[in-house]
Amino acid sequence: MGQNAYWFSIWFTNSKDRTVVWMANRDRPANGRGSRVSLRRGGAMVLTDVDGSIIWETNTTSTDVERAELLDTGNLVLIGPGSKILWQSFDFPTDTLLPNQLFIKRTKLIARLHSGSYASGYFSFFFDNDNVLRLIYDGPDISSIYWPSPDFDVFGNGRTNYNSSRTAVYDEMGHFISSDQLQFSASDTGLSRIERRLTIDHDGNLRLYSLKNDTGLWVISWQALSQLCNVHGICGINSICAYTPDPECSCPPGYEITEPGNWNKGCKPMFNQTLSQSQQVKFVQLPHVDYWGFDLNFSASTTLDSCMELCLGDYRCKAFSYRLDGGGRCFTKGVLFNGYRSPSFPGNVYLRLPVSFETSQLRILNGTDPICQSSESETTIGSPSMYSINTKRTRWVYFYSFASAIGFIELLFIVSEGREEHESDLARFGRVVKRKIQCGEVSWIEEIVDPRLNGKFSRKQATTMVELGISCVEEDRNKRPTMDAVVQALLECQDVDARCS
Repeated sequence: MGQNAYWFSIWFTNSKDRTVVWMANRDRPANGRGSRVSLRRGGAMVLTDVDGSIIWETNTTSTDVERAELLDTGNLVLIGPGSKILWQSFDFPTDTLLPNQLFIKRTKLIARLHSGSYASGYFSFFFDNDNVLRLIYDGPDISSIYWPSPDFDVFGNGRTNYNSSRTAVYDEMGHFISSDQLQFSASDTGLSRIERRLTIDHDGNLRLYSLKNDTGLWVISWQALSQLCNVHGICGINSICAYTPDPECSCPPGYEITEPGNWNKGCKPMFNQTLSQSQQVKFVQLPHVDYWGFDLNFSASTTLDSCMELCLGDYRCKAFSYRLDGGGRCFTKGVLFNGYRSPSFPGNVYLRLPVSFETSQLRILNGTDPICQSSESETTIGSPSMYSINTKRTRWVYFYSFASAIGFIELLFIVSEGREEHESDLARFGRVVKRKIQCGEVSWIEEIVDPRLNGKFSRKQATTMVELGISCVEEDRNKRPTMDAVVQALLECQDVDARCS
């Protein structure tokens, strides 16, 4: 904004970075030379620019206003006779709620556009029309609610919509309570003399902060979402959010970032997106990727081929998601939004691209992805160091899988049954293999395939077998696929020419 942009603001004087909690003119900064704030005889507080134009003013018209005062609570008030509050900044929050500041039907917290900016962004915290507190991405073209979880109804999320008072507040101790039954407490609740703020940050997450008096720094004492990739729109349209281990935004094959350094605008296609049913297209598989919502069609218990045909038959379809949980579920996508990648996701996205578009040189995700640039030492698959385990009890698990085209593959896993603070060897083995698959490495597959095949096998099929094997021995049994799903995946991988070669 330049060095001469000024905002009429309230901030914490004892925080190291003087954290701003309220702004009068967040979307229209004033000229620092000649602008002024005045309390007029008509009862209004007014911010004028250097040319005399009004940038901001209160909606007060009472001539009874006696003074303006900033209270210790952080509330800026206009006071009339008998200490009556005629106007207060607490009624017009920006991105932050302070202790004992009522949050009601007509108020809303709006996040900053990005780090370093004070302008209004696309994420907001508000009472929805059904009386429930929600977080929403409300962009120029798309709106998407992401908290509480859109996968459940109101009561499934532990809320109620029967109370229409739409009121919420939290106290100095860090206890938050709302009319929709949302309740939470700060991790340091009960401790006195702690400054707190509830802020919707520029990344779309709602967080309760506590100020450390000795350092002047803020620490998170509660947050709405523990996984940032669950924030809809965090990477913009067409993009994919993944943990590496920190959240990273990437563009899928055939797409590039719209504005480098600004993920709010997501990714744009590198081809003519006006695809008709008569054009030849191909599908590029993105393992363990999904785009939440914006489905054109849903089919249960269907095959991969049928799902592909469903997408081909609809010119609006940009991709389809096929999940192995529940016997094969198909979701065709009209908009690629809320993309994320997770090794535990039991399915893949198949991206629709023109046949003429060359993708052979593209990685699965063509953005900056530290997964493929990590210098972390790795245990070589099949090496003796892989079996060096210090746990008290160890059991050996053999997973056999086969497909008619490649014969047998034998995968040896070591499952640690002791409780250790460090990562188990099985988890490390799975993570290393997944990284190699995601980064397009293929040479390692030779080490685990039966040498009697003399290299005559489909590497795509072998990779699929490995992925299935890893998913079948997930430490969390709820993440393991059903046998029906495994059989379905094996059957679909038999046709080497169609998909796996």
